[in-house]
Amino acid sequence: MTRVTEMAKDLGKALAQTEEYQAFKRTVSGTADDRELAELRTELEGLEGQIEAALRGGNEPTEELKDGYEAAVGRLQASSTYQRLVSAQANFDKVLFKVNQTIQEGISEGAESRIIMP
Repeated sequence: MTRVTEMAKDLGKALAQTEEYQAFKRTVSGTADDRELAELRTELEGLEGQIEAALRGGNEPTEELKDGYEAAVGRLQASSTYQRLVSAQANFDKVLFKVNQTIQEGISEGAESRIIMP
């Protein structure tokens, strides 16, 4: 394993220990017990399949199908469990964004250095 790969693995371990990741992980686990959310996901998957089948067949999905899909998405977005999941994901995404910014800064600084690392 190269040094950079080892450092990346260490970074992954460190990210897994952040409060944001732990909160996200807890939230994802909590969604497994939410029956309403599971039913909505199943309904959405079915509607998406019907829409996809219509489009593959060269047909526009019916207004009824479109309306049903929009209604299901609306119910999903109104779900408190879903809102917690989205919030936890957004918080962890912010951490990843900051990490990526810091990596980019390091790359820029490294590109300017004349010292070659082994």
